[in-house]
Amino acid sequence: MTDVPTQKYPFLEKAKFNDLHVTKTGEMRASVQLTGLKTLWFNTGTLCNLTCKNCYIESSPTNDRLVYLTTPEVTAFLDELDSSKSAMVEVGFTGGEPFMNPDFLEMVTECVERGHRVLILTNAMRPMMKCESALLNLQARFAHLITMRVSLDHYTAFLHDLYRGDRAFETALRGLKWLSDNSFKVHIAGRTVWGETEKMLRAGFGCLCNRENIAVDAFDASQLILFPEMDETLDVPEITEACWSVLGVNPDDMMCATSRMVVKRKGALKPTILPCTLLPYDKGLELGSTLKNAGKSVKLNHPHCSRFCVLGGGSCCITQD
Repeated sequence: MTDVPTQKYPFLEKAKFNDLHVTKTGEMRASVQLTGLKTLWFNTGTLCNLTCKNCYIESSPTNDRLVYLTTPEVTAFLDELDSSKSAMVEVGFTGGEPFMNPDFLEMVTECVERGHRVLILTNAMRPMMKCESALLNLQARFAHLITMRVSLDHYTAFLHDLYRGDRAFETALRGLKWLSDNSFKVHIAGRTVWGETEKMLRAGFGCLCNRENIAVDAFDASQLILFPEMDETLDVPEITEACWSVLGVNPDDMMCATSRMVVKRKGALKPTILPCTLLPYDKGLELGSTLKNAGKSVKLNHPHCSRFCVLGGGSCCITQD
């Protein structure tokens, strides 16, 4: 199999991202305040049916560093949301592959029955397709509340399969078409590692969607999300408080300004809350076990904060159509 394409950057300097409060140069590290919770993520567990190259969370059929959340655990956070009298919060489910969690569809049902919009991140392969009947039932009742975001790294089978394995594209495309054919609201998550311009990528995905009759507008940035690459071993600038004005970036636009993620670590007695979906293993970023106590500011002390969010403009959160 051909090697996965890589972009040439020097390796990350060891002196960077070591101090929570100051950068390597002694400047104040940038931080982000929670302006209001808009998206609450649940990581359903890191087990996945695939072992993809460059998976930032290293999901696989054997990685259980984040164990399955249960319906009662998710319900407890939904109860806290309902009692907070805040605006309706959107709920995102990620993994691993969420459909591998035996409680997953029960969790989704609990969310939509309470009126929450739900975003499901999936590879649309066998674990999802085993749930056809239950999904169709949810679709019939709550179509307006559910969005399925399918991971399709590239619009060609060859490049997609470089990351995800032989014939992964064929299987994912079959699941994507099934969702579209059954009138699910579908979005696609692609990658930008290929050296193509955004215009080229959107045109390629557009041709694929037109050819396969998939109801995704590839030129709508909310329907085809093209994610910046993440490799924490490669060098990237640290973000200081001064960078906001220099870069013309608003900290309120960062994912951790409006989102939090619930995870459960292997061996832990209860779930914990993290700032976002990108940093599931960093215990230094834990914000407690209740939403009430998870509103503290977040120091941007990780390469993903720089490359994906501040410099890359990326966000996993739900975008209004």
